[in-house]
Amino acid sequence: MAELSRILHVEDEADIREIAQMALELIGGFEVRQAGDGAEALAMVADFAPQLILTDVQMPGMTGPETLAAIRALPGYQTVPGVYMTAKVMEADKDALLGAHDLGVIAKPFDPTTLAADLRAIWAGN
Repeated sequence: MAELSRILHVEDEADIREIAQMALELIGGFEVRQAGDGAEALAMVADFAPQLILTDVQMPGMTGPETLAAIRALPGYQTVPGVYMTAKVMEADKDALLGAHDLGVIAKPFDPTTLAADLRAIWAGN
């Protein structure tokens, strides 16, 4: 797989978006675009062409899995990898979440100092 550089982060909580953006851009050196919900993510995906979608699971409107399904219905994005962020990380929940192109789950609250390294490790492991 190519080196990870472009991440679309979908999260409805503004404070979590802000912390994640700092962690991913300043610490990780990633190019990051953020969306507050699934509809906003769908509107920006074609212009940004993310390599990875990092999404919250529970959001108003479209959930994270619904958002990824809608993005994967777009031409050229059928296999775009996804990583979920959620406060619910019991093993049974993880297994139910992960589909064919989903790479992993990151627990909330996450550690901003290791978020970028965690994503690189998930990316490299798949």
